[in-house]
Amino acid sequence: MLSKEELQNALLPIIEPTLKRSLVEMQWIRDMMVKEDRVSLTVICLEKSKDLQEKLESEIRLRLSELGVKDVHLRLREASEQEREEALGSELEESISSAPNEERFKGRAAGLEQLPILDPNTKVNFVAIASGKGGVGKSTVTVNLAVALARSGKKVGLIDADIYGFSVPDMMGIEETPIVEDGSIIPVERFGVKVMSMGFFIRENNPVIWRGPMLGKMLRQFLSDVDWGELDYMLLDLPPGTGDIALDVHQMLPQSREIIVTTPHATAAFVAARAGAMALQTEHEVLGVVENMAYYECKACGSKDYVFGRGGGAQLAETLHTDLLAQIPLGAPDNHPSELDFSPSVYKEDSLIGKIYNDMAKQVMNKYSKD
Repeated sequence: MLSKEELQNALLPIIEPTLKRSLVEMQWIRDMMVKEDRVSLTVICLEKSKDLQEKLESEIRLRLSELGVKDVHLRLREASEQEREEALGSELEESISSAPNEERFKGRAAGLEQLPILDPNTKVNFVAIASGKGGVGKSTVTVNLAVALARSGKKVGLIDADIYGFSVPDMMGIEETPIVEDGSIIPVERFGVKVMSMGFFIRENNPVIWRGPMLGKMLRQFLSDVDWGELDYMLLDLPPGTGDIALDVHQMLPQSREIIVTTPHATAAFVAARAGAMALQTEHEVLGVVENMAYYECKACGSKDYVFGRGGGAQLAETLHTDLLAQIPLGAPDNHPSELDFSPSVYKEDSLIGKIYNDMAKQVMNKYSKD
C-alpha cells in the first residue's frame, strides 16, 4: 500500500494556477487517506473557475494513476477568506524577500526596530493625496507634486499606497527595484524622490486580491520597515474612495494632511467631497483641492476648451472650506524614450504644466511653514 509521503511526492509538481506555487507546499492538498487501492483527498482552489478546477482534477488523477491508483475520490473546494489571505500574504512576503536581489529580507524578522517616521513627534510632513473616484489623475498629481517638492530642495518620500491600482513606478519610469543594505530595505530614488510601491513586488502585473487586514499590514511595512532616511515630506498616493487604506492612514498618521483631486465635472466634485468629508471627520486638515483636466488649451491659438465642464474644483474647495491649489490642463509630458531621464508621466520643470506643479509645491510648503 502506498504511503502518504509517496502520494505527496507524486503531487508535489502540481502548481496552484494563480500563485504559481506547489499545492503540496502550500498544504492545500488535505484529508489524504489511503485504503488499499483507493485514495481520497481534498484540494483547495484559490479561484472558483470551473475550467481551472477541472484542469487540476485531471492532473491529480493522472499523476496518481502513474502510481497505480485507479480509484480516486477527489473533493475540490474554494479557499476560505482566511486561507486566501494567508496564501496571498505569504506569497507577497516571498516576493518581497526575493524580488529586489539575492538577499532575503523581512523587516521585522531581521530585527529592524520601528523607524522614527511613525513617531507622533516626527518632523516629517505627511501629505495624503486622495480622490472620490478613480480616473481623475490622482497618481499623476502625486508623482508630479513629489518631484516639484524635490526640485525645490526638499527631501521627499513617496508611498504608492494605491495597492490595488499601483502605478507610480511605471509613471516615473522606474526600472530597478529596492535593494538591501545591512539588513535595511532601501527605497528606489528617482528625480530626487524616494519611492516604495507594491508594483516592485508583484510578478508580471498580477492582481492583488486582498482584504482590509492585509492592506493595513502592507502599508505599515512600507512606513516602518523601510529605511527612509531623513525626509521633509512623505506623500501617500491613496486608493480612490474612503476604504480601508484611507482609514488606516488616518489611524496610523493622525498628523497627516490631505489634498483632494477632482475633475471640473460637478458629479466628480460631488463624489470627491466624500473623501474630503472623511478627512475632516477624522480631524485631518485638507490642504487644498487640485482640479485636474481643467481645460484643453489649443497650442496654435491659445484658446481654452473646457472639455469636462467648469467649476467643480472651486465648488469642492468651497464645500471643504479650503483652497483651490491648482487647475491643471489636459496634456501629456513632452518626454521622449531616448532621454536619460525618460518617464511617461513626469512633466519637465520648465513646461507649462511643470510650472503649475512648481507653484503648487510652493503653496504646500508655505502652508507647512506657517505651523
